[in-house]
Amino acid sequence: MQIIAMKQVDFGYRDVPCLVDASLDFMSGEFVVITGPNGAAKTTLLKLALGLLQPWKGTVTRAPRNAEGNKLSIGYVPQQLAAFNGGFPSTVLEFVRSGRYGRGSWLRTLRPIDHQRTEDALRQVGMWELRSRKIGELSGGQKQRVCIARVLAQEPDLIVLDEPTNGMDPDSRFGFYDLMHHHVQAYRRTVVMVTHNLAEVKGYLDRIIELERKEDGGWRCCTTTSCSGHFAPAGSLH
Repeated sequence: MQIIAMKQVDFGYRDVPCLVDASLDFMSGEFVVITGPNGAAKTTLLKLALGLLQPWKGTVTRAPRNAEGNKLSIGYVPQQLAAFNGGFPSTVLEFVRSGRYGRGSWLRTLRPIDHQRTEDALRQVGMWELRSRKIGELSGGQKQRVCIARVLAQEPDLIVLDEPTNGMDPDSRFGFYDLMHHHVQAYRRTVVMVTHNLAEVKGYLDRIIELERKEDGGWRCCTTTSCSGHFAPAGSLH
């Protein structure tokens, strides 16, 4: 099942294009990595796919429902987590548990299954023992894990991650790749991840979207399946 389709998209910042005639798609039940040098419009691709940016030209289509006929749910972990400063009031447990409200009304009473899924998610990322700590007191890598746990607690159809292993040591990174691969294989979720660590994660993937520098200084897209267009001239924002 096709979850997101990008067709002949143009986009840029101010008057400078960073994507021209870009086309790609994401299918249900696959683990996809977007990789390439800094400035190659990787984050821009994610934001366009999620509807956080609107294309200058072309179309971005997202499936309204999943394969079971329920509303398609998306979990997104952006790259910038600096907003969690020392004064952020929520505990780890409260923050991750809030992700369960995405599966119903904010006014509803949380059920035992909500508490169990919250605990499961925190244990999966190794943060259950720190559940009573305030978010603002955590290290950068711990904040990253907590944000990932909140997404996992939502049980989304599509998990979108922008450089999620920043701040993790090698053992933690490989554990994370195993975890994402498990969610794809066991629950048929789709994982789309931006990373620079292609060599590490390659063995877990179904597909790679790789942006490479062309001889003229622009970027081209190399992938195992459909992805085309011109991406980010050198030095552009992403």
